[in-house]
Amino acid sequence: MKNSSLILNRVIGSRKIAGCSFAAVAALFLLLLPGCTVGPKYHPPVTQAPTVYKESPTQFKEGGNWTVAQPADAKLRGKWWEIFNEPELNALEEQLNINNQNIKQFFENFMAARAVVREARAQYFPTLTTVPAATRSRSSANLGAATTSTGTGTGTTITNSGRTNSNFSLPLEASWEPDLWGKIRNTVHQAQYAAEVSAADLENERLTEQASLAQYYFEIRGQDMLQQIFNETIVADKKQLELTQSLYQLGIDSQLSVVEAQTTLAGVEAGATNVAIARAQYEHAIAMLVGNVASNFSIPVKPMTTAPPPIPIGLPSELLERRPDVAAAERAMAEANAAIGIAYAAYFPNLTLSAQGGFQSSSISDWLAWPSRFWSVGASLSEPLFDAGLRRATVQQYIATYNADLAAYRQTVLNAFQQVEDGLAEVRILSQQIEQEQEAVKFAQSYLQIEETRYQMGIDPYLNVILAQTTLLQNLQTLNTVQVQEMTSAVALVEALGGGWDRSQLPNPGQVTQKPSQADTTIQQ
Repeated sequence: MKNSSLILNRVIGSRKIAGCSFAAVAALFLLLLPGCTVGPKYHPPVTQAPTVYKESPTQFKEGGNWTVAQPADAKLRGKWWEIFNEPELNALEEQLNINNQNIKQFFENFMAARAVVREARAQYFPTLTTVPAATRSRSSANLGAATTSTGTGTGTTITNSGRTNSNFSLPLEASWEPDLWGKIRNTVHQAQYAAEVSAADLENERLTEQASLAQYYFEIRGQDMLQQIFNETIVADKKQLELTQSLYQLGIDSQLSVVEAQTTLAGVEAGATNVAIARAQYEHAIAMLVGNVASNFSIPVKPMTTAPPPIPIGLPSELLERRPDVAAAERAMAEANAAIGIAYAAYFPNLTLSAQGGFQSSSISDWLAWPSRFWSVGASLSEPLFDAGLRRATVQQYIATYNADLAAYRQTVLNAFQQVEDGLAEVRILSQQIEQEQEAVKFAQSYLQIEETRYQMGIDPYLNVILAQTTLLQNLQTLNTVQVQEMTSAVALVEALGGGWDRSQLPNPGQVTQKPSQADTTIQQ
């Protein structure tokens, strides 16, 4: 409706408010119907997305062993971790979705937010209360007599001192505040938007936990591969030590070569032992994620370093619909906008309708008799005349909160695109580095073979063999590290893309208002 009230214009100034005319207000007072909703109308922010991802492999000519899935607008669906084709990972992710305690905590927060919606909706309806009471009292005998005067100058003396009285009452009180200015409606909307924020937070936490599990899983597989590299190196170094000892016993080589071989072997064995620390920590982290005690959980050894599968990155314009954190930031803006409407409603008067009735008697036998009835009805109107600028400051506070949420939303959007670009760059560049490291490993193996031959022929000292062994081991370690990093970066890219979530899965206001199932409202043990 249009705002035609000069008084309201003076109070609120030049703010744009969806107000009501005084004629309409009068009609609403008489008909006891809900009125208008004041406050600014919410408009979701508009964000321009780039046409393509700058770091996508499709934008580069150089080669690499990783590409994005085709077609370019394909999306991740549902259980995104299944694209890695790891049955053990799939089983662990299923356990996580059921037993992860952080996810359960966010779920219960969501259920609490839904309950707040129903609490807010209760304000639409009248409150009905009753306070049955039965009292028996005796007055003091030393109070004396009370005299009442009449218009003729005579008086009547009533003596109640020392008497015992009974009072039985069964009152029924009802009160209702019509939502004339939309305060209750804005309160309900605010609670609904807050519940949607909580739902998006739940999905964001779920995605975070799922991605952490996948990254830890590939870290463990990388540690298993690293352990295998060390074990194979130890076997090779032991053979070299046996060779140097034999040559020393034959007088062909010196004791120095034997000591050098022993030193090299001991160093590699120490490195192999250290690998167990990281693996154990990743294993314990996975146990926590799937809701198990670390002492009772273990993952079988399985050396593995593979290239990540093609990942459907979709279009940049779809990213904001696929990120639960972006959805949460946008719903927080809607929640803040509703709070502004609540603050604006404080400028208008509040109407309260009340009624009371029941039975009251001094005798229990007449308590519920018809002549013992009583009733009263009434209405009250309240409007602050002076609040020292409290309402104006409150409106300004919520406007500032909305503006802050808008900035937070835009920052979340920027962060989303940054994370996707980071993930694309990491996976693409690491795939090229892996090819280069594989070449380095191949050359290091040739280098070691040549030096071993030259040592056995007595051309080079054993020190050259040690240098070749160290070079190969370092290259193998680097290759393994980069391969693991590529897999974890691929998981991070999937997480940056929102996993398999889509904004259409966010519950709408009607869904968050529905009553939960009995299982969701049971105290857990």
